[in-house]
Amino acid sequence: MTTLIRAFSEISSQYDAVFCDLWGCLHNGVQAYPEAVAALRAFRASGGKVVLLTNAPRPAAFVQERFAKMNIPDDAWDVIVSSGDAAQDAMFAGAVGHKIWHLGPDKDDGFFTAVPEAWAGKSHIERVPLDEAEGIVCTGPFHEDTEVPDDYRATFLQAKTRGIPMLCANPDIVVDLGDRRIYCAGALAELYQEMGGEALYFGKPHPPIYDLARRKLAAMGLRDDARILALGDGVNTDVAGAAGEGIDCLFITGGLAVDEFGDDRDAPDPEMLRVWLAERQQDPQFTISKLR
Repeated sequence: MTTLIRAFSEISSQYDAVFCDLWGCLHNGVQAYPEAVAALRAFRASGGKVVLLTNAPRPAAFVQERFAKMNIPDDAWDVIVSSGDAAQDAMFAGAVGHKIWHLGPDKDDGFFTAVPEAWAGKSHIERVPLDEAEGIVCTGPFHEDTEVPDDYRATFLQAKTRGIPMLCANPDIVVDLGDRRIYCAGALAELYQEMGGEALYFGKPHPPIYDLARRKLAAMGLRDDARILALGDGVNTDVAGAAGEGIDCLFITGGLAVDEFGDDRDAPDPEMLRVWLAERQQDPQFTISKLR
């Protein structure tokens, strides 16, 4: 059964590195959580390594661009690994063909234009209309503020009928942007699969993003037997992903599932937490209301 803790410092000395989620753990899409920043800074000061492991559908460089506006300082982390990085590598490898229809907002154009050094001059990806496409790359709805997955049923029926596979660059279903909840690429891919289409995933909880994160740790000098802790608020992404990788997890109740554990957001009810986790067949080693 999961152990409720009050502060990350209670367990941090047990680990060499953390895979820390961003949305709902370190920030709310608008501003960083000061206590979370302080906790990561303290962990790094003690010699720990911080990998910011996010299902953002953009390459790491584009994720970092927003940090200054959200007050996330450089000394709170070591490296960023995004679902966009892992999915982009698969796209350039031809996982869904080379003629691609992009389903997603303009802000995700960097997924196509920022070619990784490893693929420079080695792979040609052409963005085409859906009726010419060999595959779909989904980074989210075109208009995330107003659209829901059902808006794409007719489009998905056309794609499924042609047998076009979808590369999902962000397995998250929803995220909270400030006080608004918006749909992510994972919700669209889930609908596409329900309709009979094929979807490929590269972010949490799927192995490719963890493989990439481990390679980043190795490049920083950490051994294969480094003790790693995953931090995050997604039971189907952060918690399930950690379990699949055989690493410990610190579940954050104050994010996506904040309304599930009683009236006091800073003190989740232990019995409600136990039942909720059991219903989802998950058992993270530790739980905390928020990273601090």
